[in-house]
Amino acid sequence: MARIVECKRVCKNYGEGRLQVRAVRDLDLVVEEGEFLSLSGPSGSGKTTLLNLIDGLDRLSSGEITVAGGRIDALSKTELADLRLHKIGFVFQAYNLIPVLSAYENVEFIMQLQGVAAEERRRQASAILGEVGLGGLGDRRPGELSGGQQQRVAVARAIVSQPAIVLADEPTANLDSETSLELLRTMQALNAAHGTTFIVASHDPQVIEFTRRRIRMRDGRIQQDDS
Repeated sequence: MARIVECKRVCKNYGEGRLQVRAVRDLDLVVEEGEFLSLSGPSGSGKTTLLNLIDGLDRLSSGEITVAGGRIDALSKTELADLRLHKIGFVFQAYNLIPVLSAYENVEFIMQLQGVAAEERRRQASAILGEVGLGGLGDRRPGELSGGQQQRVAVARAIVSQPAIVLADEPTANLDSETSLELLRTMQALNAAHGTTFIVASHDPQVIEFTRRRIRMRDGRIQQDDS
């Protein structure tokens, strides 16, 4: 299988001098296409920082990261924005849906930025909302949906344009256990149907148990890697 993410000697430091925090330390990681894996560990272990480095939200202090063939650390701002737009989907803990837009319009938003025609956007949005169990709810705004439904819209938005990888940061943190399980099953089904790679950062034991590869971090390093 092809490598979708490759991290080499990755370091991320915040601050300077004695106040410097080493959030990620000399980390090496290879993720192959189609994997469904979790990053876990205590607060401050570096799992969210690693996601942000892979996505390009944070810049490396040193090392190399390649995502879908693009060297994150070597790309210009324009090239990085293009890679994120076309190759990376992100699911946030707080959903980050646009409140004045319907579920359809939230899902269509990325495709609109990509220049996809309106009719094709609606067709794809309708199809993916059906896949995540929200068929018939496309006209509702986020405030008219439950937390679990909003997170499903967020997952649909992340995957609708068929990115190479989806990064999810604590996607079940605001959900009860039953709703969390439904969301995980949805993500697993999308992973199987589309072959999209999922990397999920979470401290939720249910999430960790659900993933096929489990990486535990501590003090900015990989402590354990179980397939």
